[in-house]
Amino acid sequence: MPRAFAQLTFTPAVRAQQERMGSAGSYAKFIDSGPQQGHLIGEAEKAFIEARDGFYQATVSETGWPYVQYRGGPAGFLRVLGPQTIGYADFSGNRQYISRGNLDGNDRISMILMDYANRRRLKILGRVEITEGASAAASLHPQGVEAPAERAVLIRVEALDWNCPRHITPRFTEAELKPHLDALGVQLAQLQAENERLKQDLAAAR
Repeated sequence: MPRAFAQLTFTPAVRAQQERMGSAGSYAKFIDSGPQQGHLIGEAEKAFIEARDGFYQATVSETGWPYVQYRGGPAGFLRVLGPQTIGYADFSGNRQYISRGNLDGNDRISMILMDYANRRRLKILGRVEITEGASAAASLHPQGVEAPAERAVLIRVEALDWNCPRHITPRFTEAELKPHLDALGVQLAQLQAENERLKQDLAAAR
């Protein structure tokens, strides 16, 4: 776990639970003083982020309740704009605006980006800056989406963490399955053609 992520998430209550469960020692090195790490987007993180077609985000309401929402779009709609900045064009959904309202009172956001097929998961903690209006989101507008965006959402990354793949069940999108299904289709067509040829040879030999 990178130091930046541990420093934000290992609160006294969390450390107390680690002590109780016997894992505090193994995590101590991540909160000790030392050079900061885990707060910048590297090439691996950039490639992973921009390949996603969705992510889960959590905000916190004025009453203290967390709210988790899924944000989706074409692959690449979530863009890396700098070593600590990612952004996306936000489109209208069910118009409840729970996440949007929460961010007015608390700009903190937690994100989980999933690659189920390869059992990879990236966690991001950041602070959100919102600019309203379709014109503000024009530079972030994904190609192929005709609907106007309602706002631009910029996230200043405070910490990142590649999470353990344990317990991630592999799942595959249609796009991820297509090359394999296409290859199977070619093999099936070849087998059907071979089977037809053998049937014709057998009939001719009678």
